[in-house]
Amino acid sequence: QVQLVESGGGLVQAGGSLRLSCAASGSTFSPNVMGWYRQAPGKQRELLATIMSGGYTTYADSVKGRFTISRDNAKNTLYLQMNSLKPEDTAVYYCNAKVWLPLRSDDYWGQGTQVTVSS
Repeated sequence: QVQLVESGGGLVQAGGSLRLSCAASGSTFSPNVMGWYRQAPGKQRELLATIMSGGYTTYADSVKGRFTISRDNAKNTLYLQMNSLKPEDTAVYYCNAKVWLPLRSDDYWGQGTQVTVSS
């Protein structure tokens, strides 16, 4: 059973930084794509950044230049370095992992970690 566990959320002032981590259990777990999403109250879940197993990354315009996604395949851990945080970054942040199989794609989600940015 694969589990994703996020950590690193908290309360930070605007302009500050946080680093989120997402640890994946399962020694044979090797996702093709991992990503970070967030969901603010009353809003839809938003894709922020993805990283392929080979290291290729993509970012949403809202976080480009401020957030950096990275992964340590040996440790099965995903990271999100968040700099220059703004109050509008306040949300619950989720990590996601996708495993591509011949006939389907399996999705795994963490439980979420709260990030609150005060003005």
